[in-house]
Amino acid sequence: MKVTICGAGRTGHLNAVLFKQHPGITVSVLTGAAAVAGRWTNGDGVWRAHTPDGNVLSGRPDYVGTDPREALINTDMVIVTQPAHARPALLHAFARHLPRDKRVYVGAIPGFCGFNWLAAKSLSSADNVVIWGMKDVPHTAFDLVPGEQVRMGGAKSQLFVALHRRESAASGTRLQAMLRRLYEASVTLLQDYLEITLTPGNALMHPAVLYALVGPGAPWESKPFDRPLCWWSDCPRAGAELLEACDAENQAIRHAVELRLGIDLSSVKPLRQELIEAYGSQIEDNRTMYALLRTNRAYAGIHAPLVPNPDGPGLVIDRASRAFHEDIAFGQALLVELAARLEVATPAITKTYDWALNYHGGFTEGAPACLPANWPEAA
Repeated sequence: MKVTICGAGRTGHLNAVLFKQHPGITVSVLTGAAAVAGRWTNGDGVWRAHTPDGNVLSGRPDYVGTDPREALINTDMVIVTQPAHARPALLHAFARHLPRDKRVYVGAIPGFCGFNWLAAKSLSSADNVVIWGMKDVPHTAFDLVPGEQVRMGGAKSQLFVALHRRESAASGTRLQAMLRRLYEASVTLLQDYLEITLTPGNALMHPAVLYALVGPGAPWESKPFDRPLCWWSDCPRAGAELLEACDAENQAIRHAVELRLGIDLSSVKPLRQELIEAYGSQIEDNRTMYALLRTNRAYAGIHAPLVPNPDGPGLVIDRASRAFHEDIAFGQALLVELAARLEVATPAITKTYDWALNYHGGFTEGAPACLPANWPEAA
């Protein structure tokens, strides 16, 4: 089985190494980073992953390069790990290079930000493509040295995937079989892709913490940070409380979708429950959201996006971070638009979203292009 991974970032790098631990798996990595491709071509090509228990896994991808035609030759599965804001251009670039003589399973890890709608629109001319997504990353990953090594964080005990509504039950069975060859965790097929779209994650989590750090009345609203901070082990109490409010509104969107479309989205659980089920004993204290975020060993060491202050000493929030360009401009924007179409009040989500638009200064407000114009009427 050949797997093409699109993106050589933390998730892409780690998955490439993990897949090469299994016999019979060919791994091709499509990257936009010429330096990473050159390092693979000119060096030994071995990528490494440091595991939480101190071991080092190594594997050599069969191809690392910038040419989609080469990366996609005879591929069976495409896994998009690039951030949401990079996906429209990526799908457009590789659409014409996909094999046409067999089923090709094109999915995203994670599958949020409306990937199902985006892929259906971008790959409309390829009727042999099966569109899927995974609810979350199988492992956290950090400390990436591009094209060389990455550090593996906590692992999910169970993986959840979903298909675009157009796909068949047989395609779902085949997808599960393919993913079970790649991952040790069990793989469960969800009933509807909206179970991924509405799963609470970074589109709720990162904006809430950013607002609590540098938003109105926050400790660093008017001054730089004097040291690096971690997203979660240093999460302020106000951030955890705002996150809980946003999560409650996400649940209200979920209930509205269930009523409008007549589907069961009970797998979309409150965030604290999701995290407890995902990380289990890795969380030392799960009694409150605040305690859970700060004591989850799987989250330890994941730094908030800070860069040197260009106007003086200290550190400031990095406006180039995926927290803005992916989680807010795509993920949070989609939630705001879904809520508006369903007439669901979301004051906490909207407050953080409107603030982030103003704080960043580089976004234009508007409905995400991937969302069909007639949703939910023609869901």
